[in-house]
Amino acid sequence: MIPKIKNCFSRSSPKRLWMLLVCVILSMTMFPGCQTSRDSSPPTLRVGVALYTQDDTFIATVSQNLERMAQDTEKEKNLKINLSIADGQSNQTVQMDQVDRFLSRGCDVLCVNIVDRTAAAVLIDKAREAQVPLIFFNREPVANDIQRWEQVYYVGAQAEESGTLQGQLVADAWLADQERWDRNGDGILQYVMLEGEPSHQDALLRSEYAIKALVEAEIEAERLASGTANWNRGQAAAKMSQWLSELNGQIEVVFSNNDDMALGAIDAIEEAGGDSPLVVGVDATAPALEAVKQGKLYGTVKNDAEGISRAMLDLILALTGGTDPSEVVELEDGHYVWLPYRPVTKNNLSEFLEGYVA
Repeated sequence: MIPKIKNCFSRSSPKRLWMLLVCVILSMTMFPGCQTSRDSSPPTLRVGVALYTQDDTFIATVSQNLERMAQDTEKEKNLKINLSIADGQSNQTVQMDQVDRFLSRGCDVLCVNIVDRTAAAVLIDKAREAQVPLIFFNREPVANDIQRWEQVYYVGAQAEESGTLQGQLVADAWLADQERWDRNGDGILQYVMLEGEPSHQDALLRSEYAIKALVEAEIEAERLASGTANWNRGQAAAKMSQWLSELNGQIEVVFSNNDDMALGAIDAIEEAGGDSPLVVGVDATAPALEAVKQGKLYGTVKNDAEGISRAMLDLILALTGGTDPSEVVELEDGHYVWLPYRPVTKNNLSEFLEGYVA
């Protein structure tokens, strides 16, 4: 006689069904490979980005490029990159609080456009204690601070190069058409200088090396006025308006440490009317390139915002992915990624402004 086999799913008691359900749940818990939804999500990188101010056109451009590149990288590498971007409002205390919050939330990498370079040592020590790699960009701390920890990097360009190129733009224009720019015909280049923050290394070096370039070109120059406008268009417009009133048509050249201030000078010149002096800036922001196209801004010096963003993202991926950073970026002295400046005038604008027709 063949024994009758009992069907486990027929006429089972509620107790038996409940035990079966418990067994299924336990098996899923003990063998997570059976789960398919949450475990398939991509890994997440948490990056804190502290800006000295978002009002600076160039810094805003770097930030926007970084966000766009991070989104592209997420698609390419099946990776989630959470960028937390904070505006320091030109206040180092505010920025330090923002950095503390990034570290307390467990960010994987810090990117800092520091407000006050003298505060870098404190910031570096905080990052080292938390073992979070730190990338400074565009505003360079002193070399001794960069050397405090092997996981500190700087991405940017050398300020003296931008000053030299700016001075060469003016020298070339002066020598090519001195009659046009030498308003009083005395053979001396009379200029004013719009400077960034007081004692900021970029402002100091750009101002110094721009005039050195004139000296090397054997052009006699006279400074009529100089003043701080804190990289700000509105402040520069106010300063330039004052100079135009006081100097009564003597200004032949306006040197500006950045494009925002150069555009502010142009605002004041247009409001005052009359002949425009030669104006040059630094950064090659989109509004500045448009001003070059219109003939309002004689020239600028490109600070590679896209290159800075790309180098930072490459460093972030290397530092969090176990790759030697020197394999993905060109490092100098183990800490520095230097990007070149390039001069821009209407003659070569097509290389920088897509779709521009001379």
